[in-house]
Amino acid sequence: MIWDDLGFLISKTKYSENSIICEIYTKSHGKTPGIIFGGTSKKIRNYLQLGNLLYLNYNTKTENRIGIFKTELQKAYSPIYFNNKKKLSCIILAMNLVKILTAESQKNADVFFLIEKFYNILNKDNWIKNYIFWELELFKLLGYHLEFDKLVEKEIKNDQFIYSTKFSNEKKIVPNFLVDKNNNKEEISILLDGLKLVGDFLEKSILRPNNLNLPLSRLYFINSLR
Repeated sequence: MIWDDLGFLISKTKYSENSIICEIYTKSHGKTPGIIFGGTSKKIRNYLQLGNLLYLNYNTKTENRIGIFKTELQKAYSPIYFNNKKKLSCIILAMNLVKILTAESQKNADVFFLIEKFYNILNKDNWIKNYIFWELELFKLLGYHLEFDKLVEKEIKNDQFIYSTKFSNEKKIVPNFLVDKNNNKEEISILLDGLKLVGDFLEKSILRPNNLNLPLSRLYFINSLR
């Protein structure tokens, strides 16, 4: 089986002294693992950064055997943010989530386009808030729909709306911006509360039932924002 495609590099591990095994989320073939021979060479490794967009040629003798990638750099996204710890941590987290939550060889071009959208979000002033909604959109695409505006209870305290919901029989306060899309309060403490709440949903409702763990990259990203 031979095909060409575009894809985002979402994981890589050393395979041999000169080669790596990587997973690439492709536009037309979904998440696909493959070997890149010479992937540790200086010429190639410089562009094999998580999140970069690659042009691929894939070749495998049988569907049950891991194939071989030949790659060319299509667009280098990650190096743009090498000097921005917060955004680089966010890229690593986003790629980790795509890796963990998607199944191998299941085609879903919407996920590919959502990764493209992710990089547009990073260029916005309110990128942290928009990234939180990006995670929720990813969950929805993969069948885990969380609509806070339909799940919350509302009460008024000191002339302000307070929203809450229950996860695993535990009452959680929901930051207003997750319910009211016109709420423009973007204090970092509020955004961190939103990240924690969405992370709780991810861990308890998606990962844990599938015997998966919350990626450490999420903790690193949150710590970079403090």
